[in-house]
Amino acid sequence: MENNNIPALSYKGNASTAVPILSHEADIQTVTAEQWLKISDEGLQLEGLCFDKDGNLLLCEVFGGTIFHVDLPEKKVTTLFQSQKQNPAAVKIHKDGRLFFCYLGDFESSGGIFAVNSEGDQEVPIVSDIDTEYCVDDLVFDSKGGFYFTDFRGYSTNPKGGVYYVSPDYKTITPVIQNLAVANGVALSTDEKTLWVTETNANRLHRIDLLDDGVTIAPFGASIPYHFTGHEGPDSCCIDSDDNLYVAMYGQGRVLVFNKKGYPIGQILIPGRDQGHMLRSTHPAFIPGTDQLIISANDIEMGGDSWLFTAKGFAKGHQSYQFH
Repeated sequence: MENNNIPALSYKGNASTAVPILSHEADIQTVTAEQWLKISDEGLQLEGLCFDKDGNLLLCEVFGGTIFHVDLPEKKVTTLFQSQKQNPAAVKIHKDGRLFFCYLGDFESSGGIFAVNSEGDQEVPIVSDIDTEYCVDDLVFDSKGGFYFTDFRGYSTNPKGGVYYVSPDYKTITPVIQNLAVANGVALSTDEKTLWVTETNANRLHRIDLLDDGVTIAPFGASIPYHFTGHEGPDSCCIDSDDNLYVAMYGQGRVLVFNKKGYPIGQILIPGRDQGHMLRSTHPAFIPGTDQLIISANDIEMGGDSWLFTAKGFAKGHQSYQFH
């Protein structure tokens, strides 16, 4: 006969949901984002949010290669162009006005970076998929016109990824940190002395203090202030003007926020996440000059659509030189 008096486990709080928030993160300041704009009725892998100098939004659709343009404030969605390179993952705007696109290629050896004009024409290779074997996921410019990019290769026990610096003349590629299991998001502090990197397949946040040359790590300057938990891992990231870091959690439907030392101080939840919806949260970006954050997510796994969500951050977005 079954003994009903033996100790039994029971679900409490959100522990039975698709992506439960762990106890050490449950008590940090938490808000739920609102729907801002539907991009498609289909589940598209949206990524690479970037606002241009006119305040309009650009973003990528990774697996299909569509580059979207969103006119603001009307929120009119159009296709800027179709990438001829495989799996575009990010777009950033150089101070000369050109658009720089990162692409992952075959996820093994055929990614790179190309530049086009604001209309998507006159394609020029910046990091060639012929001469290199990087799978480039994201980049961040410095004020000199050079940039850091992440190499998205490897997996948990095969850390082939890393972060590299490309000189302003694009002639030299220098490794900054290597042996990462899928380097993904990258952000540069307001004083350009600290580089943040998310390592997706090892669930780690890297904080890297740099010397004045921008590529040499300061003594004891590379650390891991935070270890993430859960499936799948940290994705793209951005900073605000107070040097807080916003990290999209891919597969978890939320954005975690860290202070300048790497301590978690807040989180933004995507609505529907407790029911398994909109878990593929990929990229946060601030509307320039405001504290309004836009977050991309999609519902591919549930057969749903693709949306941008919004919430306010702790401070205004970092007013980088790109918008001066």
